[in-house]
Amino acid sequence: MRAAAILGLGTSPRDLRKFQLGSSDEWIVGLPSASDAVDAVLVFGGDGTVHRHLNSLVRLGAPVLVVPAGSGNDFARALGLLKLRDSLAAWRAFSAGHGSVRTIDLGYITSVGEGKAQHYFACVGGLGLDAEVSRRANRLPRWLRKSGGYALSFAPALFSFAAFRTRLWLAQDNHATRNSGVEAAAVSLPETETRDGFSLHSNQPTVLAAFANTPFYGDGMKIAPEAHLDDGLLDVCLVRGMDKFKLFCLFPTVYFGRHLGVQEVDYFHATRALVETEYPLDVYADGEFVCKTPAEFLVERSALRVIVKEGSGL
Repeated sequence: MRAAAILGLGTSPRDLRKFQLGSSDEWIVGLPSASDAVDAVLVFGGDGTVHRHLNSLVRLGAPVLVVPAGSGNDFARALGLLKLRDSLAAWRAFSAGHGSVRTIDLGYITSVGEGKAQHYFACVGGLGLDAEVSRRANRLPRWLRKSGGYALSFAPALFSFAAFRTRLWLAQDNHATRNSGVEAAAVSLPETETRDGFSLHSNQPTVLAAFANTPFYGDGMKIAPEAHLDDGLLDVCLVRGMDKFKLFCLFPTVYFGRHLGVQEVDYFHATRALVETEYPLDVYADGEFVCKTPAEFLVERSALRVIVKEGSGL
């Protein structure tokens, strides 16, 4: 078995020992130079570590095993790898030749402003209040981020945050939506604008726009309870402007996916979306800064192979 190990912040080569099962195995610490250099890549870390290496992991094409060891482990959670022992069990089965390898989708963000930045994301990309919370959480000490840093950053972000006008365009070839908490007719525009293969879906004050490949972000918040890693769709959660006290009360419900019944929450599926804001706003994905608006979000089907536990529901 030839394997490469990517070590995130707070991990070290000692963490490899439990995974080094055979004396004949060959290990590389760091990214391999070519796709045929290894049989698998292990990523020791959280969502940020995975995110920073996604472009390279997609290019390599080798199966990836995530070992949850970060301050936020939502991608591992979505793969059913909740603890170290889950990843170890998946690795032992894979090494024995009867492991489970699945092919999953990834999200993709393209900046349509200056710089033309392009980034894959594993979990959720978005802007607004979520991005501000992520920015604040990233400034906390690592030990504090790992102990509920997202939740701790929510209140100060909320009370300094103002709704912003957003123009959300959806690809015309996949414009079907399911709206939660309010009938679609109540939020549709009198006349739908179209341009460059997109239709205008929303043009109104917005608190948060999240484009999800997995159900979870923010260390366990179930922002997109209907999201699947292999359905070829992004789940979009759009929170329109609301009173800050109501928004504060909404926050705990997201951990259980119960926010979809709130009138100001619009939830639907899309293959591609273009977001424009009245002034440039930060776009974050997997808790990391990506670019500023305007930006396009899309899903890339079957982009990454992952090693999961046998019998995983993924």
